[in-house]
Amino acid sequence: MNKTVNINLAGTFFHIDEDAYLKLQHYLEAIKRSFTDSQGRNEIIADIEARIAELFNERVQNDRQVIRIKEVDEVISIMGQPEDYLVDDEIFEDEPQTSYERKSSASKKLFRDTENSYIGGVASGLGHYLGIDTIWIRLLWVLLIFGMGTGILLYILLWILVPEAKTTAEKIMMTGEPVNISNIEKKIKDGFETVTETVSDVAKNVSDSVSNAAKKVDFNKQGNKIKSSSKTFFDTLADVIMFFFKIIAKFIGIILILVGAFALIALIIGWFSVGVANVVNIPGLDLIDIANAGNTPIWLASLLVFFAIGIPFFFLFYLGLKILVNNLKSIGNIAKFTLLGLWLISIIGLVVMGIRQASEHAFNERVIEKQELLITANDTLEVKMTDNDLLRNRYDRHDSFKVASNEKGEKTIYNSDILILVKSTTDSLAHISIEKSADGRDYEKAIERAKNIHYNYTLKGNELNLDPYLSTLSKNKFSDQEVTVILYLPEGTVAKFNNNTKHFLNYRIPSNYVNHYLNVTEEGIICNDCDDDEFEVNIDVPNVKIDKNGIEIKGDKSHLKINDEGINAESEEVKLKIDGDGINIKSDN
Repeated sequence: MNKTVNINLAGTFFHIDEDAYLKLQHYLEAIKRSFTDSQGRNEIIADIEARIAELFNERVQNDRQVIRIKEVDEVISIMGQPEDYLVDDEIFEDEPQTSYERKSSASKKLFRDTENSYIGGVASGLGHYLGIDTIWIRLLWVLLIFGMGTGILLYILLWILVPEAKTTAEKIMMTGEPVNISNIEKKIKDGFETVTETVSDVAKNVSDSVSNAAKKVDFNKQGNKIKSSSKTFFDTLADVIMFFFKIIAKFIGIILILVGAFALIALIIGWFSVGVANVVNIPGLDLIDIANAGNTPIWLASLLVFFAIGIPFFFLFYLGLKILVNNLKSIGNIAKFTLLGLWLISIIGLVVMGIRQASEHAFNERVIEKQELLITANDTLEVKMTDNDLLRNRYDRHDSFKVASNEKGEKTIYNSDILILVKSTTDSLAHISIEKSADGRDYEKAIERAKNIHYNYTLKGNELNLDPYLSTLSKNKFSDQEVTVILYLPEGTVAKFNNNTKHFLNYRIPSNYVNHYLNVTEEGIICNDCDDDEFEVNIDVPNVKIDKNGIEIKGDKSHLKINDEGINAESEEVKLKIDGDGINIKSDN
């Protein structure tokens, strides 16, 4: 059973085994002795202790874990022994002495370099991390800010998430150098200006020569290690594979950052465009309000959409940063759970709004207005759509919708969803039926919206003029408003539909019947002056044709034709023919 000791190292408490404590104490005392006459001794010792505390923290899983002698040995191997870095006065004599610096593996980490900064040190920190001159990073920020405008958001996010290099150890890690006694000493001594310029130059030259010699020796040592097969072939191969995996991971991280950043910027622009629509008049946003049958506040819906989509993209951006930056500062559990809560609330809110919006179309009701027309069985009725400059496609019921002010200055919906039907009647006089339909969350609301539809027509002699659009005030919202015009004509009446009614006619009246005289019979509509060659049925199905030659259906790899000669069907493997001679089937197999 070993005795444990509580120690305070650089402001952090640790539980340490007694043997490990004694070894650490002797190690720190040796370091202090080696820097007895060194300039900045206190600062060097403090930074060394801070670095040791940081290395201990990396190896401690929880606050109760005891540091053993194994962890102390690992830290000493990283930091190096004090005698490895001693450079005494003899190196200034004629014969230079060679000191050997112990290498330790170090990975470059991203910090903000506030010592060489104009704003927050992001550019200089990226310059150290990427090995690029800081001026190029700053030029890139200028291009991003004045080019696409993304630089501001990226800079702010990096300013918030990337930690500042405060301690000497962090400043050393920022440049990719190993954090050991030698580099800590060098970093601190560089900050003092008490030595004259001449001595500094001499010391620099000597330091460079010593460093080069040390690097050379270390390189040779490393080469000897490789040559002596300290690493097997498979270990080397694994290192190469891991290297490529790291490159791929960094590339994925860059993609995630770009996708997340652009998505967030687009969402912010969209939220400001929609959410502040009452302050800034943006064309086209009135259509969103008209489609909002549930009367949900636009700013609230846009805010929920922003959180529901933006939070996942923020974490995507954060994940990309985590991949690229090993020591990225965490946003904290409070922030994570807060964002998660906001996201869940946004999803639930959008679901509720969606259900409410869908409920506004739960019922479809109609109101009917009928009126007699002074048209008898011996008359000829001409039907046409009135001219108007209101809708873009004024004679097409499939693509005409507009919001404009009426003659009273009221915002009004204009819609060309009009359908014309013809039915025979045994009455002596014709009559017209205007059926108006609309959706609503209940029967009463649907009836109310249907009654608020305005539709006009006029009969001048034997000419019936129909409006190509219906109208309703915008407060009734877009609720699938439709108007069906049903003409009940006595049997024997002749009807002639103008060419501009072509897209409004029911499918029972072929489009090629327009501008022809049609007899209304009990069986249906008969064209008096249509040429048989003009027979054609227009149906809204691709690759299907019905005309005087029969029915023809074409597929990507098949073909079907039905006419007076029989049935012919072909595919890549089978051919079928049915005619007066019987059934003939051919197969490539």
